[in-house]
Parts: sequence; C-alpha cells; structure tokens
Amino acid sequence: MRLSRYFLPVLKETPAEAQIASHRLMLRAGMIKQASAGIYSWLPLGYRVLRRIEQIVHEEQQRAGHIPMLMPTLQSADLWRESGRYDAYGPEMLRFSDRQDREMLYGPTNEELITDIVRANVASYRDLPLTLYHIQWKFRDEMRPRFGVMRGREFLMKDGYNFDLTQDDALHAYNRHLVTYLRTYERMGLQAIPMRADSGPIGGDDTHEFLVLAETGESEVFYDSAVTDIRLGDRDIDYDDVDQCRAVLDEFTSLYARTDETHDEGEFAQVPEVRRRTARGIEVGQIFYFGTKYSEPLGATVQGPDGKQVPLHMGSHGIGVSRLVGAIIEASHDERGIVWPEGVTPFHAGIVNLRQGDPSTDSACDGIYRQLEASGLTALYDDREERAGAKFATMDLIGLPWRITVGPRGLANGQVELTSRRTGENEAMSPESAIARLKEIYADV
Repeated sequence: MRLSRYFLPVLKETPAEAQIASHRLMLRAGMIKQASAGIYSWLPLGYRVLRRIEQIVHEEQQRAGHIPMLMPTLQSADLWRESGRYDAYGPEMLRFSDRQDREMLYGPTNEELITDIVRANVASYRDLPLTLYHIQWKFRDEMRPRFGVMRGREFLMKDGYNFDLTQDDALHAYNRHLVTYLRTYERMGLQAIPMRADSGPIGGDDTHEFLVLAETGESEVFYDSAVTDIRLGDRDIDYDDVDQCRAVLDEFTSLYARTDETHDEGEFAQVPEVRRRTARGIEVGQIFYFGTKYSEPLGATVQGPDGKQVPLHMGSHGIGVSRLVGAIIEASHDERGIVWPEGVTPFHAGIVNLRQGDPSTDSACDGIYRQLEASGLTALYDDREERAGAKFATMDLIGLPWRITVGPRGLANGQVELTSRRTGENEAMSPESAIARLKEIYADV
C-alpha cells in the first residue's frame, strides 16, 4: 500500500480524553475514532490489526477441531427467561422491544442461543463431542466506558461452546481450550498467564482468566514469578490426547497465579518469598466449565449409550479480539509509539523513500515494494512529499516491526538500510538481502 493513497489520519497531539498508552496511541496512529462513549469506528490501520488477530484465533481454534459459525447480535428475551438469566444479568445488558413489541436484547454473550441451536439439532451421544464458536460483536452497557477499546461498550469477541456427554469429556474440552489459548497468545507476541478466577454471571466452578501483565491492568494479580518462565513454544500437541492436554494445563496452572477475586493469602504465603509477585493484569480471555447450568433449564439433552436422555455438559470460552489490540499495545510500546510483534503487525514492513521524485530512489523503492508483495509480504510505502524526519516519526508511531530506508547515498553503494523497530538496530545491505531477511523472519511467524 502506498501511503499517498492510504487513509492514515495520524495526530501530532495526544487527545485529552486518552488516559492510557493504548488509547493514546490508537488515536494518534489513526487506528480508531470514537463514535460515542465506548463505541469506536475501526479505521483502516486498526482494522488490519483486528483482522490479523481474528485470523490467528480462527487458525488456532480450527487446528483444535473447533467449528466456526456465526450467530446474530440480537437475541430474543424469551431464551434468557428460560435459562433464568434475563432478570439476573443486570443493567449492562441492553434491552429493547421491536415494532411487534417482542422483547429483544443486544447479546452480551451467547450461551442461551447456542444451546437452543444444539438442542434442536443434536439428539444422540454419537453426535458428540461438539465445539462450535464464532467471532461476533457484543454489547455491554458499561457505566463508565474508558481506556478506549480496553473497556468499551461494543467489542469484538470470540466465544466458543463445547457440548459433551460427560463431565470428564467436558473437562478435556476445557483443557484443550487452555492449550489453544496459550498458543494463540504466544503467536501474537504475548504472554498471557492463566489465573484461577471468578465465574461472574456466566456461572460454573471451573474457570481461568488469561491475563497480560501491564501497569494499566484493571485487575490486581498475585503470582509465582516462575510462571513467567513457562512457554508452550512449538510443541506438537495432539488435541485428542486427554493426558497430553491435561499435562499442559497442570504445567501452566500448578504454580500460584490468581486474580484479586480468588486470591488466597494462605496459599500465596507458601510461595517462596523471593518469587512472590503482585502486579496489575489485563484480561484477554476466559474459559469456563459449567456442567448442565444451561442444558437442564433449556432442555438440551441427548440419548446416551444406554438409551436414556441425559443433559449435555457444557463450557464456554471467550477471547477479547478487539481488547487484544489494546492489550498488545500496552505490553509493546515505547515513547515514540507502538511496537507491533511480527505476528499481528498491520504491514510486514515499511519503506521510506528519503528523496521522493529522484529517479533512482523512486525506482529502487518501487522494485522493493513489488518484490515484497510478490513474496506474500505486505508493505506500507511512504511515497509522500515529506521530509525524512516526518516519515520516520510516522513509521515509529504506527510501529511496523521493520523498516527499509532508501536514499541516494546508500544506493550509490548498492545498499539500503534495514531497521528493527524493537531494537533500533540498523544494518546496511543490498535490497535483495533485505527482502530475503524479511522473508526469513516471517517464515517462522
């Protein structure tokens, strides 16, 4: 994409309403624009990051055998009355009536709707196990929306639902989801620590939140510092292997890590003092096992192997897709702007032409741009008639991981400059070598 033809409304000044780094930088980098309190338009740069995160979530869910679908944003109040949650949920749920006076709601979550779909179409244990998921916009009417996309009223979320015959089967689904989430976050350049949490209005006794450590986190967290040394990495996981999935869960949850809601001072005191940590954390996902909480009141049963009808065991599993954009920025930025991890960057590299209009630099930039695109790598080519300082400032602000700088002096020696946004290190090399280096870097992403 040529920047002269792109829509990137960057701001030089920080908007007064922005209180945390991600909100400031998303506004300044032209990623979002507020439409009303807690509701944002996603501008082209922000939309690219949002879609990249969504793609990673889809890939990891389907790798585990989970099936994508799409449910509506609006739901009937009748289903929620069946489950008993309509009046209990609270004022965060937006309720309204349509022109036929049917009571409706803008879905904050989808347990009722997915259970209704399954009860109408799944009749036998032979149809199990089953995990369905979707990525859809939600609405929760926060009393005090703030911090940009970190606590908005409208947000994009992946929510998945497993249906199993027995509790043991459902707990395997729980463990499997924990593994998929660990891999998902690591691909985004994040360490999200699973912490024992409170289930809130979803319900159930088994639940873990995934939290990214950040000073601006809304939750106080208590943990054993050794948990930050564990990585899933590139392990080959068989998602059908009960023991293997359980072993990963045990590895990542055996060390103390809890939110303030479930913190136990007695247990925390057993952690060696040198490893006890207290910090703030940003929630980016949560998994639940809640048994028959929804299947029993909604009549979601199947015929078991013995011919008897039994209620389905269920769990739900959410990832805050739009919230992740803010969380990644909170975890990865500096005084100059965003520093995108390679896995979620909106463009793989930026190209800066130091002398726009010069035939040699124009030709070299055009050639690099075409070769990157032909290699499957996206580039943002700053071909504007701007001074070099302004171009560098824009690239630093929007945070592309790599920048290729092309100028007459370097080209005279057959070289361009490849710069890492994270380290600031520059290396002079031929255009062909710079392209080969980027291909090598992104081959592992």
